[in-house]
Amino acid sequence: MNYVAHMSAAAVACSIGAVFLTHAAAGQARPAVPPAPSMNFFVTSKGLGDGANLGGIAGADYHCQQLAAAAGSQRTFYAYLSTRPANGTTTLHGKDRIGTGPWYNAKGVLLAQNVADLHGKADAFSKQTALTEKGEMVERHDIVTGSKPDGTAYTDGMDHTCNGYTSNGRGSVQLGHSDRSGGSSSISAHASKGCSQADLAGTGGAGQFYCFAID
Repeated sequence: MNYVAHMSAAAVACSIGAVFLTHAAAGQARPAVPPAPSMNFFVTSKGLGDGANLGGIAGADYHCQQLAAAAGSQRTFYAYLSTRPANGTTTLHGKDRIGTGPWYNAKGVLLAQNVADLHGKADAFSKQTALTEKGEMVERHDIVTGSKPDGTAYTDGMDHTCNGYTSNGRGSVQLGHSDRSGGSSSISAHASKGCSQADLAGTGGAGQFYCFAID
């Protein structure tokens, strides 16, 4: 009996150990398919959950970097966002924060050779090419950019950035369509109804944005 009891206890211990190791491994799991080494562009797989309040440009850049690192990339990523002096900073043009190209998605597919192609080439962005850092297609196509179609900041005296990406209440932010549905712009398709998470969701968004590697 003692021998049987001992064997039963050992079996239970082994089972518990196996379950523990399985959960531990799951908690440390990396993406099943790591991004291509050439990946220097992605759409964030998630926003920050606070509408267009991204913690400013710096907060958006940090989010890009965190997602890229979690996906296995060691490159430095910046958010594609424009802003203006009235938001408490110097004028920043989204197109000037992304390097010179060429740009590849998480699957190693070429999007555009240069800045001109990125903003003017009809097939640069599509549902199949504008992928997240995980190589997944984007479900909600509204992308926060705060930019005009050519990738520059607005100069009309109006705020198109939800107060420099720090507001989740009043205001509006300019949005692009990652899939260019209906021939719309990937950079500047329409304005949001407001700055909250619900406002962004109301027109087809989730607070996601574009990230580009600068190295």
